[in-house]
Amino acid sequence: MLRGWVRACVALLVAGLAGAMAKADVEKETVWHDVRPLGVEGQGWKDVTAAYDRLPGKAEKLVRPAVWGLSRHSAGLCVRFVSDATTLDARWTLTSERLAMPHMPATGVSGLDLYVRGPSGRWRWLSVAKPTKAPTNTARLVTGLPEGKKREFLLYYPLYNGVKSVEVGVPKGKALGKAPERPVERRKPIVFYGTSITQGGCASRPGMVHTAILGRRLDWPVVNLGFSGNGRMELELARLLGEIDAAVYVIDCLPNMSAKSVESNAEPFVKVLRKARPRVPILLVEDRSYANASLLPDRGKRNAASRAALKKAYDRLVRAGVEGLHYLPGDKLLGADGEDTVDGSHPTDLGFLRQADAFQPVLAPLLPKAAPGGHREMRKERR
Repeated sequence: MLRGWVRACVALLVAGLAGAMAKADVEKETVWHDVRPLGVEGQGWKDVTAAYDRLPGKAEKLVRPAVWGLSRHSAGLCVRFVSDATTLDARWTLTSERLAMPHMPATGVSGLDLYVRGPSGRWRWLSVAKPTKAPTNTARLVTGLPEGKKREFLLYYPLYNGVKSVEVGVPKGKALGKAPERPVERRKPIVFYGTSITQGGCASRPGMVHTAILGRRLDWPVVNLGFSGNGRMELELARLLGEIDAAVYVIDCLPNMSAKSVESNAEPFVKVLRKARPRVPILLVEDRSYANASLLPDRGKRNAASRAALKKAYDRLVRAGVEGLHYLPGDKLLGADGEDTVDGSHPTDLGFLRQADAFQPVLAPLLPKAAPGGHREMRKERR
């Protein structure tokens, strides 16, 4: 029995050493690239405190602590790059030990999400890097891509965690560099300001929040300023948003606001933003309907009250001569079947696809130039 135990221990030791050697061989043959020099998209400001913050450093003294803390999540940040590698690895260091939430998986909260531009020019999902520990994870993104072709990739960052560093690894001898610069008419971002839904709760992976889906469909840069529970149309945020040279502003805060707060905040917010950016379109978005609102009257009343308050504010602003305002009703943001949220409020991937479908025909015409691949065409491709 003792000899058997010794042999088992020796076998485990040999296996462990072999695994470590194999890992070392892989590491030795992989060239790691910090992605920051490639140009990170999704940041509205360059003067950030940490590399992947979503608000400028000065905002720490301007906004509520909750907003500042959430701004350090990397929601909406992404990097485009080109490579001829047939294998891609990722290594990223998180700022929080919380990898997942009770209603949102680790892949969405703390993972990386990889897309590749297909032959048609459209983005296609390729793989997700699954976080298993904090702070640093290393994962194989993809292997087995055909040789001899340079491809453009798009890598999304975590939605509800922050990152200290993100690296992409390619085999020795393979190239990795900047993606082509966007055309001049598509360099100003679509800026979304909103709630936990805007931030990405509860997408299964970072590329499935509606802001990211729209960014791919329209092939346009996006700035995601979703602050979970804290998108409230505050004047400090209006002033900060006005610093971004945006293509369109999308204001989607009603899930965090009562009718009373809409009455007090909406008009001053829009006026401050319009003064800062006189010609940039502003899209005001109603609250989505709770998936179970038809069965729970109180939830339906809350939807109706906040929507009525926003519509009145919109009408008053238009009558006052504020130009470039647009309005998206909330009754079509989710489906009528009640099957597209995790808790009646936060969308699943299906819910986010439906939100993107509702946003696109309203948002696309507001952009400086018509985006490729219209709404109907994209729906056909998914089928």
